[in-house]
Order: sequence, then structure tokens, then C-alpha cells
Amino acid sequence: MGTTLHTLSPPEGARKKKKRIGRGIGSHRGKTSGRGMKGQLYRRRAMRVSFEGGQLPLHMRIPKRGFVNIHRVEVHGVNVGHLEGKFDAGTEITPELLHERGLVPKKATIIKLLGTGELTTSLVIKLHRASASAKTKVEAAGGSLDLIVLGPNPAPADDADAG
Repeated sequence: MGTTLHTLSPPEGARKKKKRIGRGIGSHRGKTSGRGMKGQLYRRRAMRVSFEGGQLPLHMRIPKRGFVNIHRVEVHGVNVGHLEGKFDAGTEITPELLHERGLVPKKATIIKLLGTGELTTSLVIKLHRASASAKTKVEAAGGSLDLIVLGPNPAPADDADAG
């Protein structure tokens, strides 16, 4: 007969009683409750992970360089070669479909079609941007390319020099 539900129990030593501190002098853990006399740890629970004993922390000591543009637009590229063989002819390719198939990450909000690779399948592609070489390869394969316009002030749609 094997182990059954009503005979299960934790292994020996797995369940320990919590140490009850601060319960008076008879408990051996009363008054200062094992924290000693005064000092930093007497008054607070623990030091934060990045605390360096009052020394200037590392993230403040190292030099800060460069420029971080808070208005940057992150564009995720997809090569036409990655679309080859993954879709049937005549399939409408949208950002949602690319997210679903795992060709672009979920956080990619603007997707640009790039011209690296070969495309022989006729596809209907609807993306935010496309390079000039990608556009010619899609049209040469018999497909079509429509650009999605984002918001009231969209970024330039057909920027061939950036692709």
C-alpha cells in the first residue's frame, strides 16, 4: 500500500515554530528583542540591498554620460525573408498577426518592414512603415503593401534611408 492523502505529513524538521520575540524578560528575547543596544539595526528592520554603510553609493559615484531622449520612437524591424514560408499566399499580415506568431515582441508598437531576404509568396501586408527595397520586393512577388497611420501626428511613413 502506498502513501494516501490521509497519511501525508511534512518531513521531520520542515515545520519550525516562529521565534516569538519581545515577550518580556522571562522569554530570553525580551527588552531589546535580540537587537542589542541602540545603533542602526536596533531602530529599523534591515539595511536596503544597495546600502554601503554611508559611503557614497556606486550608482552615484560612476559618471553619467550621453543623452537619453525621452521622446524616442522605438521601431521594430521585420525582414521580408522572415515572412517567406510562414504564411499562405494572400494572407493579410497585420501587427496583431505578427505578435501572435511570435515574429515581433508584444511591446513593439511600431513595426517596419525591411528588405533583407527574398519573398516569393504574394502577401497583403499592413504595417506602420516600410523601406523602399521591401516595398519593391513585396510588389515583385505579387503582393500589396498598405501603411497604417498612427495618431493625429504620425511619424514619416516611408523613410527609405533609415531601413
